[in-house]
Amino acid sequence: MLDSSPNGANNTSTMRWTVDHSSQEPLQHQIAGCVRHGVAAGELTAGEQLPPAAELAVALSVDRNTVLAAYRQLRDEGLLEFRRGRGARVTSGAPVASVTEAAHALIAVARAQGLGRAELIRLIEELT
Repeated sequence: MLDSSPNGANNTSTMRWTVDHSSQEPLQHQIAGCVRHGVAAGELTAGEQLPPAAELAVALSVDRNTVLAAYRQLRDEGLLEFRRGRGARVTSGAPVASVTEAAHALIAVARAQGLGRAELIRLIEELT
């Protein structure tokens, strides 16, 4: 179930879905990024079902094929699995634990070097 709001849509979890239609980043990459963020933040857990592509497409004002392309990309990365009749689900082996661990290590190093939150965010934004 999706709930449309000015800030995007969400499914029954606390997962937030947002896309910026004016961004240079392709919409399918933005949608995939929402899922990656949701898994990394613990908003999506192993086995949790994602919204059907048609519903999410309507909520985000994108084409259904854009959502499907994002879901396929995430499947190819090992983050999602498709099951006939059960939709797209987060895999049990979602490869985010290492990213979360690396982020914690980065934060620790930044603090040790005297970098604050704002400086660390600015540095990451410059590098990405």
